[in-house]
Amino acid sequence: MLTKRVKMRTLLIGGAITLFFLVLVGRVFFLQVIQGDFWHKTAVDQWSASKVLRAERGAITDRNGKELAVDSPAYSVVVEPNIINQRGTADEVVRILHDKLGVDETKLRDMVSRTYDKDSENGTYKKGDYSVWVEVRPQGWKIDGDLKAEIETEIASVRKQKDLSEKADIGIVFDDQIKRFYPQHMLAANVLGFVDNDGNPKYGIESFYGEKLQGIDGKIAYQRDAKGVELPNAKSEVTAPKDGTSIQLTIDSTIQYYAEQAAKKAYEQYKPKSMSIVMADPNTMDILAMVNMPTFDPNSYADYADPENDPYRALAVSGMYEPGSTFKIVTLSAAVQEGKFNPNDLYQSGTIQVGRSTVHDVSRNWGTISYLDGVKHSSNVAFVKLGMEMVGTKKLAEYIKNFGFGEKTDIQLPGELTGTMNVTENSPLIDQAAITFGHNVNVTPIQQIAAISAVANGGRLLKPHIVKSESNPMTGEVEKLNDVAKVRDVITPETAKVVSGYLEQVVSDQKIGTGRNAYIPGYRVAGKTGTAEKTGTVNADGNAYDKTRSAVSFIGYAPADDPKVAIFVMLDEPNDPNASGGRIAAPVAKEILAQTLEYMGVPKKFSDTEIQSESENAETGDTLLKVTAPNLVKMNLQDAKDKLLDEGLAYEQVGAGKTVLEQYPAAGSAMYAGQKIYLLSENKEQMNVPDLTGLSLRDAVDILALLDVSISTKGSGYVASQKLSKHADGSRVVVLTLKSAKTTVTGIDDPETEDVTVGGEAIAEEPAAEDGEIETNEPLIDGGIVAPADPAPESDAAPLN
Repeated sequence: MLTKRVKMRTLLIGGAITLFFLVLVGRVFFLQVIQGDFWHKTAVDQWSASKVLRAERGAITDRNGKELAVDSPAYSVVVEPNIINQRGTADEVVRILHDKLGVDETKLRDMVSRTYDKDSENGTYKKGDYSVWVEVRPQGWKIDGDLKAEIETEIASVRKQKDLSEKADIGIVFDDQIKRFYPQHMLAANVLGFVDNDGNPKYGIESFYGEKLQGIDGKIAYQRDAKGVELPNAKSEVTAPKDGTSIQLTIDSTIQYYAEQAAKKAYEQYKPKSMSIVMADPNTMDILAMVNMPTFDPNSYADYADPENDPYRALAVSGMYEPGSTFKIVTLSAAVQEGKFNPNDLYQSGTIQVGRSTVHDVSRNWGTISYLDGVKHSSNVAFVKLGMEMVGTKKLAEYIKNFGFGEKTDIQLPGELTGTMNVTENSPLIDQAAITFGHNVNVTPIQQIAAISAVANGGRLLKPHIVKSESNPMTGEVEKLNDVAKVRDVITPETAKVVSGYLEQVVSDQKIGTGRNAYIPGYRVAGKTGTAEKTGTVNADGNAYDKTRSAVSFIGYAPADDPKVAIFVMLDEPNDPNASGGRIAAPVAKEILAQTLEYMGVPKKFSDTEIQSESENAETGDTLLKVTAPNLVKMNLQDAKDKLLDEGLAYEQVGAGKTVLEQYPAAGSAMYAGQKIYLLSENKEQMNVPDLTGLSLRDAVDILALLDVSISTKGSGYVASQKLSKHADGSRVVVLTLKSAKTTVTGIDDPETEDVTVGGEAIAEEPAAEDGEIETNEPLIDGGIVAPADPAPESDAAPLN
């Protein structure tokens, strides 16, 4: 019985031992074989670690190497609730970060007491444990070294109060980061764009070249002990980072600064909705400056957020508007190229009937004037005749497209718009007329600067560049990206030269040129102004254009005879009841051009260019130039005209001959800005006195002086009628009856006309006007004007002063 019981016990114990070992072997098998990979990975993870080796984002510099965007050290503030709870420093941490970062105290209280809401998978923490790492965003994200130092000073003070060691952790730590820094702050901000705090590139060059600038991060993998310290002699693997490509812009920081300062003053004075300035080298189409208002500081981009008026986008490429009279440059170029423009041909200004609609010149009727004067006055009637009647809508549309309107320039910036140009020969007549003076077409500033540069450089439409080169930091290779790239020839060099001469007179003619406020003594400036009323809600009269809302602009280049820089200035909806391109935009362009040309070392044609006597200035406002009339007598008439165009001087032909017999002013005479030289090509004794109706008194006096005809005047203003008689000695005398321009054409007296005296003669002061009005019963593309076809009374525009 005992033996049987012993045997049973032995079997039970043996079975238990066997079972134990079977379970143990099974468990070992499960761990080593079934879960072997898992536990091997877990072990590797425990002793393995890696660090990201950040690639440095490529720098952005201006054309001269001045840094505009670079990477710099930054620090992100982190709180440690577990440490704060252990140390009892919650109040101190909240106070420090509230004072230094401006973080809301309630938000900070939540951060410093934050706990885990569930257990971790690997058991390192349990639900309810205090968190070990909470980022203080956004105020504490990527702060600079100075602010970090201020917080560290406060931390040291808390350590002393709490009697903690010098390096004790109170629950505030700093995570090393890299932050994009813009050392010039607002300079060229809309060109650059910015990199947000999460490292995402936004807008501008930062976005367009995002991947190239970013580079590729590297990594270092190593083995560590239980405390996280790297094991000595342990194997490590390093993947080197590839730094980003650096970008050099065509922007010149100095010229950009000039443009931004002028823009800032105009923006503050006139408070427009927005403002855009673009400057370029017309011979290469390197963009030298690109200005936006409103703008921002990319170092603190979040402070400028405005959903209604996005301050971040570059309006030069993503802003679209009706250009108004600056677009007349295209119509003028087409008319000259097609042989349709004769500067001395006359036309009746004021109004022109287009189907059931009436197109008006702004301000007042100038009477019968030459087409060249129509260009200087910015006469809508002249350009309807030139573009619609002479060139023709079909041909004009070809020129518009050839000048680059309706297509992208492909400049290296995001968000470029194409603009719109939908007028054809089958469009309503008023639409065909309106496009000749810059309505019913939408353009971007970059298209405008490319078009005017084509005139300046001899007729070549060039692709604009804003990036000069890319440089690879790994190889040192530099790739040039701003080679001159011709899109197409749009006009001949000869046409460009002639058009340039006319545009120069728009600026140099100080009596009627709408661009006269862009005149710079010593520099020859060519340009054109624009004042485009904006479409709005159709009013009771059916007019969809709002007289209180306009985009005013100036476009031009200098020096006119050897262009170095082209400029476009536009203010959208300036807060000024008398706003016009000549009054507001031209002075901005003048200021910038004067500084830029001097900075570029462009010599003035003459020193002390402006000579004014107080009495003369008080009486006439004329500017006498230290330039004398050239000697043209006995020259071939066409050669004389070409010479005058080359020198930027206006002329008028008197007679039908082919040789210059006499001239006025005489060779060597000092001239005032914008004065014409009259060329006599027939025997003056045998010539009839030409019709002077509609001319200013000054022009009439100059012509009669050339013919040795005496003059007598009645009234003031413009020539309304003339009567020829003779003195007792047989010499001729003309009696001129003068009236205001408006009275001369309409017969309605204009009480607002002021008389001024020039050289002892009375002459009406004439305000230079720009865009006019349209009255139509036909709809316009993109917002129209509907009104009775009969002309409505016109109001006088303010002089461009």
